[in-house]
Amino acid sequence: METVKKPLILIVDDTPLNLQMLGNILYNKGYSISTSSSGAHALQSVNRQPPDLILLDIQMPGMDGFEVCKILKSDAATKDIPVIFLSAMTEIEKVVSGFELGAVDYITKPFNINELLARIATHIELKFAREKLVELNATKDMFFSIISHDLRNPLSAILLSSELLQIYIEKKDNEKSLKFARNIQVSALSVNKLLENLIGWSQVQTGKLLPKIENHNLKPIVNEVSLLFNEIAINKSITLINNFISDVYVDCDLEMTKTILRNLVSNALKFTDREGIVSISCVENEIEIEVHISDNGVGIDPQNIKYLFAIDKNISTPGTLNEKGTGLGLLFCKELVEKQGGRIWAESETGKGSVFTFTIPLVKE
Repeated sequence: METVKKPLILIVDDTPLNLQMLGNILYNKGYSISTSSSGAHALQSVNRQPPDLILLDIQMPGMDGFEVCKILKSDAATKDIPVIFLSAMTEIEKVVSGFELGAVDYITKPFNINELLARIATHIELKFAREKLVELNATKDMFFSIISHDLRNPLSAILLSSELLQIYIEKKDNEKSLKFARNIQVSALSVNKLLENLIGWSQVQTGKLLPKIENHNLKPIVNEVSLLFNEIAINKSITLINNFISDVYVDCDLEMTKTILRNLVSNALKFTDREGIVSISCVENEIEIEVHISDNGVGIDPQNIKYLFAIDKNISTPGTLNEKGTGLGLLFCKELVEKQGGRIWAESETGKGSVFTFTIPLVKE
């Protein structure tokens, strides 16, 4: 199900012939190509779709290549994009200026095509290696965070509640005994869910969890998950609505799909106040089905939405009854959705609720 990413290269040059020639060479080598004929247009293009590498001409009317590079390197969102200067200028001062601004390489015109291709391949490989290292470090940090904090808290609650439970059993105080027995159950369930996600996520990271794509009717899958959370919803006085009324046949991995639904419904219940509403519904088009898990809960800060599925940004907020979370569930959902060829995203408004949507391919006729 996974595809190899084609690197995107942005070529910036005010000479149309250069854009066409370089574009054809790189396209034939398997790269995705974007072109800009001015510095200002290049900056707009980068903001719309950040490339994996930029080939940047220096001498251009208006905003020259040096100024473009300076702007890119001053922005946290674009500073790590490798820039290779292409120029007929050979003065050592100009070359040094380019490197001081943050360029990774400098190639003089007319250039040798094989040399250019070799340097492009090297710098793209280095960029992908850096990104992988950042991801691995973020993975490590999240594991340590879960083990040192998120796993310790419910285990501590279990230990404390079990001690108090023994005391009140000896005192034959049934009311308080029942209270601490429930605390133990809630904490144990929290640990169990965390470990399930942690084990599954680690299996995805190591390539051990592979999807078994088969033809499934989504309606009974949603019904099963809905029934699973019905008691939790009742205990929190939340109305859980299952709007799946028709059979919908999709190509998916059964257990992966159940895990995605369990995590998203659990989150919706966690962040919805008493007397609130959580619903599961779908929208079907010609190639896929969109599954929506909606709530009218606390919502999400707009600035945090883009980080919900990012491994290097651990966004974790207590639920309306102070339920704990790690942020791992959404990361795991993203991995599982993409393993099945789907997409996942969130829309939210603070104080008004959220809608989490993921797609599943429909059965191919």
